[in-house]
Amino acid sequence: MKYVAVTACPTGIAHTYMAAEALEQAAKSAGDEMLVETQGSAGSTPLSSADIAAADAVIFAADVGVRDRERFAGKPVVEVSVKQAINDAAGLLAQAADAAQREPAAAPEPTAAAPELASKVVAGAGFGTRLRQWLMTGVSYMIPFVAAGGLLIALSFALGGYQITDAPPVTEVFDPASLLSWAALANQIGTTAFEFLVPVLAGFIAFAIADRPAIAPGFVGGAVAVTVGAGFLGGLVAGLLAGAVIAGLKQVKVPRGIAGIMPVVVLPLLGSLVVGGLMFVVLGKPIALAMAALTGWLTGLSGANAALLGALLGAMIAFDMGGPINKVAYTFAVGGLSIGTTASLEIMAAVMAAGMVPPLALALASAVRSKLFSPAERASGRAAWLLGASFITEGAIPFAAGDPLRVIPSIVLGSATTGALSMTFGATLRAPHGGIFVTPLVGNPLLYLAAIVIGVVVAAAAVLFAKRLGRQDAAEPAPEAASAVPA
Repeated sequence: MKYVAVTACPTGIAHTYMAAEALEQAAKSAGDEMLVETQGSAGSTPLSSADIAAADAVIFAADVGVRDRERFAGKPVVEVSVKQAINDAAGLLAQAADAAQREPAAAPEPTAAAPELASKVVAGAGFGTRLRQWLMTGVSYMIPFVAAGGLLIALSFALGGYQITDAPPVTEVFDPASLLSWAALANQIGTTAFEFLVPVLAGFIAFAIADRPAIAPGFVGGAVAVTVGAGFLGGLVAGLLAGAVIAGLKQVKVPRGIAGIMPVVVLPLLGSLVVGGLMFVVLGKPIALAMAALTGWLTGLSGANAALLGALLGAMIAFDMGGPINKVAYTFAVGGLSIGTTASLEIMAAVMAAGMVPPLALALASAVRSKLFSPAERASGRAAWLLGASFITEGAIPFAAGDPLRVIPSIVLGSATTGALSMTFGATLRAPHGGIFVTPLVGNPLLYLAAIVIGVVVAAAAVLFAKRLGRQDAAEPAPEAASAVPA
């Protein structure tokens, strides 16, 4: 059999590629041919028209809308979530084979796929699901700005110390032979990148709701939110507002002569006027007051309260290993980076530390007591060392897929421990990603590493204890785990 597949997850990072690997491995084991298009954050190489025409069936393993799906018209399609592909790729191939027998494939008409922006929204989903997907669209487009800006700012502090923020503009003073000048340059570029966070978030939330005409009103609303001090929360509101306004305006019937200019002139103009006006005059100040209260609460956190928040965020990061709950905690931490208080930097450090614990703990457990794990899980454990060190929590998925009742509570316990300890130790971090490799940029790095080690040991011990309860040593790979070995 010949199959083609498309994999895509809300953030386009780990799940997208793990699902592709699982499908490819399952097809290889079955003697079938599988070509996968990964619509992830690193971009994708589209499947050729010839490959699609030759395919017996198509698998869509996606939690978001598949781009250019009209290319596959006429083909039998099996459509599932990304986690289903990771957990049971062999079962999906069986479904695809059945679909191919029931519906003989017709060659689709070749189409020229033009590059375009893509939202993360699946048509026909419920309101709650769509709301989450709207927000995740904004977050996914914002993350590159967060990563670039945060890492540049962190690098500037490493090179020039925290006083580098007081350096004069590099447009006025820049000495190529001075390390401090380069630190100031990195800081000012990173700060500039951070200024786009809220407008980009708002613009692409609006885009996910009402397509391209909503981008300009969303950006304008996000910029106004920054101007009036409404910050990250204001960006969320502005994006949702802009999307709703444009979606409403699209319903208005207009003469044919005006319809042609509606998307590029009328809708952006009216949307920007309405959203900007509401943010300036009506909504901005109350949201700014709420942001000030949130900032004050974060700044005042100490002792048991800070530890409790760290434990909660750590538990959320570990619970679904890159899923929606994980992304809520991560987005909360990233949003705090724009505030820039010590407490918000402590939250970012706690979240990243907690996110490293699940893969590292399972790698440790599978190395210490290998007989309790299947061969596939032991292979996953060897890869999990690097995934965990890189802050890719999804490295724990193969273990959780095969034994969720024992694995998930254990890693939640370990990550909660690390989050609480990191907050208690006062570790800070401006970099939104990087894992163990950005430790030189961490405030209180030794205590930060100690928090990670303690959480890893706690989680690993909990997993080993749980697996010893009522379970024989694993001799054969669990079917779920065998199809879930990560890239």
